[in-house]
Amino acid sequence: MRKTGQEFIKFAIIGGINTLHYYAIYLLLHSLLHQNYMLSHIIAFLMSLVISFFLNCYFTFQVKPTLSKFFTFPLSQLFNFCLTSFFMYMLIEYLHISSTVTPIIVLFLSVPVTFVVTGKILKKERVRA
Repeated sequence: MRKTGQEFIKFAIIGGINTLHYYAIYLLLHSLLHQNYMLSHIIAFLMSLVISFFLNCYFTFQVKPTLSKFFTFPLSQLFNFCLTSFFMYMLIEYLHISSTVTPIIVLFLSVPVTFVVTGKILKKERVRA
């Protein structure tokens, strides 16, 4: 299997772990602590972002995590965050889909794009002067 194929499988595994982590935090905040769905989404997303960074560095792309990559990594998730936030709002507010189910539906929409962007950011070597 080509390296990119192996990385995508690992990325999908990490994505599954990250999705479970995100969803657990989201449900805790939204369902148990009765926080607004969007606030719960934002907090869960940010917490999962940190875990995702380290898992993708060590497991998926096998690169050393650096402070520079840590601060650049959220860019890989920007599209994902905007897309999931938009669809959550649309599905909940306009289609009246349950706010406990919506995060699972919308998370899977951005996986391929997020994989490509994440790989480019984490694999990028710093140019030394």
